[in-house]
Amino acid sequence: MDENGKSAVLDMQGKACTQQTAPASAPGPAWARWRAPLGYPTAALCLWFAHPTFRSIVAGSVIASAGLVIRAMAAGHLRKREALAQTGPYAYTRNPLYLGSAFIAAGFALAAPSWIAAGLLALYFVVFYEQVMRREESELREQYGKTFDEYARSVPRFLPKLRVKIASDGGRFSFAQYVRNREYSAAIGAALTIAVLAILALWRK
Repeated sequence: MDENGKSAVLDMQGKACTQQTAPASAPGPAWARWRAPLGYPTAALCLWFAHPTFRSIVAGSVIASAGLVIRAMAAGHLRKREALAQTGPYAYTRNPLYLGSAFIAAGFALAAPSWIAAGLLALYFVVFYEQVMRREESELREQYGKTFDEYARSVPRFLPKLRVKIASDGGRFSFAQYVRNREYSAAIGAALTIAVLAILALWRK
């Protein structure tokens, strides 16, 4: 699912930063495959309806930055196709990358600010990402079997649990892994989107 940077608002959880690569016969409805192609026009519509101010951009940037931090921490613990990630943010939620993306989307909705843009972002996220998470879990269960089942029983799918028992031998954040997973592209995309919103704020002032 390497869609990082394709849409700074909507699609910041690329193939390089998922635990498993989806096979061509991945389960799930066929329409779910439209997630990436629809990201472009949806992002364009969000920007079209946006009416940002510098105050809203600052407020939204704070929330979006929190999402980028969550995603960055997750990417630093993710060793794709080598091991099931269970440390760092993965000890709190099975999908920290998508949790971070939700923060980023909320931040841009606040930065816009537009009820239409916010509605489009929420609809896009709800329609596509539930299916994406289910599909990836099916793949992880096939690859890791009982290990994933035990992990899934103790860690929620999306909303993080607040208290976890951190193992003494838990993995540490790896900047090299962050770079290997190309998560920096999400930060670049977010920065570009903020720049566009700032230009819109000047133009529509």
